[in-house]
Amino acid sequence: MNRFYPEGRLFLTNENTRILHSPELMKEACESGTILEARAVMCDAAHNIIVDIGGERGIIPREEGALGIAEGTTRDIAVLSRVNKPVCFVVKQVRASQPKYILSRVAAQKRCMDEYVGRLRSGDVIPAAVTHLEPFGAFVDIGCGIPSLIPIDCISVSRISHPSDRFFNGQSIFAVVKEFKDGRVCLSHKELLGTWEENCAQFEIGSTVAGIVRSVESYGVFIEIAPNLAGLAEPREDLCAGQRVSVNIKAVKPERMKLKLAVVNVLDETRPPDKLKYYITSGRLRRWEYSPENCSKIIISEFD
Repeated sequence: MNRFYPEGRLFLTNENTRILHSPELMKEACESGTILEARAVMCDAAHNIIVDIGGERGIIPREEGALGIAEGTTRDIAVLSRVNKPVCFVVKQVRASQPKYILSRVAAQKRCMDEYVGRLRSGDVIPAAVTHLEPFGAFVDIGCGIPSLIPIDCISVSRISHPSDRFFNGQSIFAVVKEFKDGRVCLSHKELLGTWEENCAQFEIGSTVAGIVRSVESYGVFIEIAPNLAGLAEPREDLCAGQRVSVNIKAVKPERMKLKLAVVNVLDETRPPDKLKYYITSGRLRRWEYSPENCSKIIISEFD
């Protein structure tokens, strides 16, 4: 059973709260090496993280703030960015003077690496939390603040212009381990959002549904009606990528993996990405095929 989750999952649990507010239980946690979470209230001039422990002051020294900080392979932004967010840690020392608690986030991360991340295999489906978005992909926390990347082309089959089209910071998601490179876990996401046929099963010919314009080409407009499903509508000069529309489903062609759409209305609104529907949230994938049977175009993901 996985005992290591993205930072923030433990923070508001009853057990974590009970320990943080009890000096005796904090001493027991120090002796047992229990991983806890508390909010980082500030980062001082020396980049030590100051943590609120049930009204008492705890400190995570800079070198204990993240794996790689002491060695210089991780930038200090990994520490600075934790302010006003939950951080995980192991209690290293309980003192009579302030700061009362000496903590180590590195110790928690090392345990997570040894007992969880280091044992993952290609194809494993895992929980993650989005930490920040870049044009090339989404960085996520896969456990105790350990980072990994989902490249933009692995986020969904339906093309997006930026990861913010699909994710937002702090979002809880699922991902699948794609490979291991230079000691890091590389992730994918699109395989969990359903095959072409699974997505098509949500809709029927003749229905009018919501969609988002993803690309405007000279020969037509690509409109996404589900994260792993897009169709083509007739060319229109008044549309641009990112616009929300309503579309009528005119035809479905599994043998060519095509949807023919007609724009009914253009909606003048903006809102955060829609909630994701996952078809897979656990277990291990060995092979995933997006394409329908007998389709001329094949989209497959293989996991060693």
